[in-house]
Amino acid sequence: MVDFETVKRFVQELQLAISAEEPSEGIVVVEDAERGLTNLILDCEDPLLIVTLRIMDVPTPPGQIFQRLLQMNRTLVQGAFVLDEAGQSILLHDTLALAHLDVNDLQGTIDAFSLALAEHAWELLAFSRLARAEAYDLAG
Repeated sequence: MVDFETVKRFVQELQLAISAEEPSEGIVVVEDAERGLTNLILDCEDPLLIVTLRIMDVPTPPGQIFQRLLQMNRTLVQGAFVLDEAGQSILLHDTLALAHLDVNDLQGTIDAFSLALAEHAWELLAFSRLARAEAYDLAG
């Protein structure tokens, strides 16, 4: 059975930088600047490894962003664009079974996240600019 320490070892094998960890919670936060992954959260919640990357705030009003994210999900190799529980943030999210997890499984998710960001970078940046502009308008 894979546990928190094994996941940390996989992270080190993949040469990801650990930026924070909470062993008691089974959480490790990693970075991979080359792939554009910052604050990638790996959460060992037996029987799953939950992998989450915050992308951006949800624009207000969201317009067509939810429909477009669902369309983007069709192109993803692994994982999906989702909303956080509060409906405030857009995340990339994947779950992996801890029982038989190996370093290649984790590598696959990381590669899939990196590919998703690369393939949809322009649209995600446009959505992000929209969210920031709307936040600025509300503050001003």
